[in-house]
This record gives sequence, structure tokens and C-alpha cells, in this order.
Amino acid sequence: MDGVLETSARLLRLLSLLQSRADWTGAELAERLGVGLRTMRRDIDRLRELGYPVSATPGAAGGYRLGIGAALPPLVLDDEEAMAVVISLRTAASGSAAGIEEAALRALAKIQQVLPARLRSRVAAFQASTLSLTEHAAASVDSDLLSEIAGACRGQRRIRFRYRSGEQETQREVEPYRLVCTPRRWYLLCWDVDKRDWRTFRVDRIVPPLGPPGARFTPRPLPEEDAAAFVSRAISSAPYRYQARILFHAPLEQIAPRTSPTAGRVEAVDAHSCVFLAGSQSLEEIAVHVAIKGVEFEVLEPPELVTVLREVAGRLNRAAGGG
Repeated sequence: MDGVLETSARLLRLLSLLQSRADWTGAELAERLGVGLRTMRRDIDRLRELGYPVSATPGAAGGYRLGIGAALPPLVLDDEEAMAVVISLRTAASGSAAGIEEAALRALAKIQQVLPARLRSRVAAFQASTLSLTEHAAASVDSDLLSEIAGACRGQRRIRFRYRSGEQETQREVEPYRLVCTPRRWYLLCWDVDKRDWRTFRVDRIVPPLGPPGARFTPRPLPEEDAAAFVSRAISSAPYRYQARILFHAPLEQIAPRTSPTAGRVEAVDAHSCVFLAGSQSLEEIAVHVAIKGVEFEVLEPPELVTVLREVAGRLNRAAGGG
């Protein structure tokens, strides 16, 4: 019986090693397991009998790799990996992608059932100490729609959809490139076929279902190497009524961590200052946003923002008992 348990434990260790990186030599696996090459090969054969597709490449440069099977096999996770999965599933269960909450909860229940006691206490502490405001703060997106768009991005196929903005609904045909997720919303970065330009669309405003799969397209160079930064600029500036440029007397490294990518973008001027560029429908909103950064600043544009800042400062002063 002890031999059976030892073999089972070694198989789990072998499986964990194969899952941790793409390629292993036989000598490396044998050394990690503390056994000879012949025993290691027998263990590889046992994994194959259990349904794990372990491929082998002969020769001096050969080795072993865990391939892709017809079904998802059991996974072996260490403590930190298990905690990361639990936290991710808890987030998904209350996240902005609608339709996956139930599946996330089912997966979470399965993992929690087999967690060792040392991890259950950590999970319990996490669950007892966290709340989610996503349901009220984020725009929910259908998970099937996200999957369809992601598939079109990967397959390089045009998609057609109805897009609703306010009271207006338009028909769009685009070449999809990237899905970008912010804490509140999902965005699609794409090439608009009719406008012949790059566009960013809020996915929650795309009316499902998508049209039939379109023709394949040849990928274009992205408008910027950093697609997420491009989307950040697109959603933090246009099409707002007011566009502001604020000079902060503080380095970029101090201001950037305090600025959400959906609120605006920050560009360095020199080692001691940076410019904040943002758009909003309200000058008061911009005034408050820059004031709470806690550093000295100057308004570069628009000039009417200075008047609004004086009005806001007066109200704050009166509220603080300054008369």
C-alpha cells in the first residue's frame, strides 16, 4: 500500500511539473522526482493511461510536453495558484461579464470542496472581508457577446452589429482587433470599414446578436504599439463637451498612479512636471478631479475652467467656515 501511495504522490508531482512549463527533458523530470529515467518513463506512461496527452520528442534535444486533450484534465495547483483561482472566480461571479456568474460559482464550489484546511481559512477571511460594488457601478456585458467578438478578433473576421448611443442606433461593420477591459466597462478597438478609421466602441452598447461572420481581413498595423493606452486616450477625451489641459507641478511618477486610465491621460513635460489631458461634460467635474490630486497645478485650457475653480474654491471655503 505504501508503494501505491508513493507512486500516486509521484504522479501528482510529475503532473504538476508538466503543467508548470512547456518543455522538460527526461533528465530534468527524473531529477525533480528523485527517481531514475526508467521509473520516470513508466510514470509518463501511467499519465497517458489516465488520459493526459504527454508528447515525447526523441533525441538529445528531445523532451516531454503536456499537450492538449479532448477534455480538460484535473489540474494540480500549489497554494498560491489555488488562492489566485478562488479570488478570480469570486471576482467573476460578481463581475461585468454577464452570464458567467453561475458557472463561476459552480467552479468555485468545486474548488472550495477540495481545498485543504490551511487554505480554507484564508478563503474564508477573504470572503468575509470583501464586498463588490460592481453590480451597481459597472455596465454589464453579455459573456456570449464577448466570446463572439474575441473569436472574431482571433479569426480576423469582420463583424456587423447595431450600436446604440443615447437615443441613436447605427449599423456598423468593423475589423475587430482587441477587447480592452477597464474596472467599469469593456471596449472594442477596431477599424471602422465605413469611416475608414480606428474606432473604440463600448461593448455594452453593442446590441446582440452579431450579424453573420464576415469576410476575413488582413491585419493592419495598430494605431499604437500599446493598444490599451490608445483606448485609454480615446475614452478619456472625445466626444466630451470640454477638453482640458492641466499642468501639474509634480513628476509623472507621482501623478500617474493617482489617475484612472478612463479619467484622462498624463504626459511628462520634464523631470518635475507633467500635463494631464481629460474630457468631460462638466467643468466642475474636472475642477474637483484635479484639485484632489494634492499638488500645485496650472490651467492651460480651457480658460473658463479658472472661473469654475474660483467658484468651487469659494464654496469649499464657506463650507469650512471661512465666511
